[in-house]
Amino acid sequence: MEMDYVFMTDSDSDLPYHLKEQYDIPVVYMPYALDGKEYFDDLGQTLDHKSYYDKMRAGANPVTSALNEEAYLEYFEPILKEKDLLFVAFSSKLSCTLQSVYSAREKLLKQYPARKFTVVDTLRISGPMALLVLKAHEMYRAGKPMDEVAAWLEANKLRAAAYFTVDDLKYLKRGGRISSVAATVGSMLDLKPIIVEASDGTLQAGDKIRGRKKALNYIVDKMVEVGRPDPAESPIIVLNADAPEDAERTKALIEQKIPGANVLIEHVGPVIGAHAGPGTIAVCFIGKENFPS
Repeated sequence: MEMDYVFMTDSDSDLPYHLKEQYDIPVVYMPYALDGKEYFDDLGQTLDHKSYYDKMRAGANPVTSALNEEAYLEYFEPILKEKDLLFVAFSSKLSCTLQSVYSAREKLLKQYPARKFTVVDTLRISGPMALLVLKAHEMYRAGKPMDEVAAWLEANKLRAAAYFTVDDLKYLKRGGRISSVAATVGSMLDLKPIIVEASDGTLQAGDKIRGRKKALNYIVDKMVEVGRPDPAESPIIVLNADAPEDAERTKALIEQKIPGANVLIEHVGPVIGAHAGPGTIAVCFIGKENFPS
């Protein structure tokens, strides 16, 4: 079905590349730098995820950055010349880049006043955002109008959530998320911090769990207890930062606790990975209700 608008998102969704290709979803590629070289996160095509995390293990310190207005104009204007646009963006609470989106939108609507250009701030990033994108794009493929798809996203975005656990505290220390003392003590005690995508659009520190296996069990248990995902509505994504064995272990735990769950194992992208580091595991889901603060 030929639609009168384009559905577009950005790569901070960590949208799996095979699904981007399958559904032909246009994606804005976000920038980052590694070893003094600038990359654009094209969902693991230019620099595959394993190579990225191997570079981090070898001492590379990736730096993420925001796109400016001019870059967004280059993405958006060719679309607005032909059709309306629905842009599904990652959380405004994690970057200033959404301001550049709005600036580009304002400029383009003056240039193309007959067009509609809707922006949805998902207040989400990575796997939870990918789940929202996939569910909304299902509506798009079914021929739903732009206003209806945008309204669904606004009404349901706070149901999408994630629990992350990191494997090595040094990456949180490097990014200033925890102190050197906390990192040293935590490593000595084998503490694994839990990071939560909170309802206000930020990433927040949760509990600290002693031991990797217990941390993996914890994030699955919390998802079941708090999120109560419905396996008939949406898949569950297990993200891994080059930790395939732990991802498989986490998938098996989910399948034990949620019969019938469709569990996808995918990759933590460069943005979250820059702060959380190799070995990070996340469970991402759409719950029955808005995620609690």
